[in-house]
Amino acid sequence: MARLRLEDIDWVQERIAVVRTKQHCSQRYPLTHEVGSTIVRYLQEARPHCRRREVFLTLKAPFRPLSAGAPYHVTRSRFDHLGIHTSHFGPHALRHACACHLLAEGLSLEAISDHLGHRSLSSTRHYAKVDLAGLREVARFDLGGLL
Repeated sequence: MARLRLEDIDWVQERIAVVRTKQHCSQRYPLTHEVGSTIVRYLQEARPHCRRREVFLTLKAPFRPLSAGAPYHVTRSRFDHLGIHTSHFGPHALRHACACHLLAEGLSLEAISDHLGHRSLSSTRHYAKVDLAGLREVARFDLGGLL
């Protein structure tokens, strides 16, 4: 998201395009009203006024796009400020929380893999081990004497 550009936001179709740097491709997501409103507020009230096309810029001149490490530092700082203690920090913690939430909502690993932009389902499988409720349900499954 650090490299999000103004033209990546389609206000008419209510879509946002996220460039996946590892896969060198773009993935489109719905632009919810809440996210759209937050972006508009940021653009109007916080983003420096300049000709740059990147959405997120440094706040001091010379204005430039955020560094690749900036999302980690911003997220980590916010976690510290809010007193959130977790084994993962930065944007990866948010991705992990998102995947766990989607899994708890009943989405398939394939759907979660697509949402996260993983090339391989094996990259997503480690989220299954945290679905304790799902694992308990599988453990209670009656095989009807098949074994």
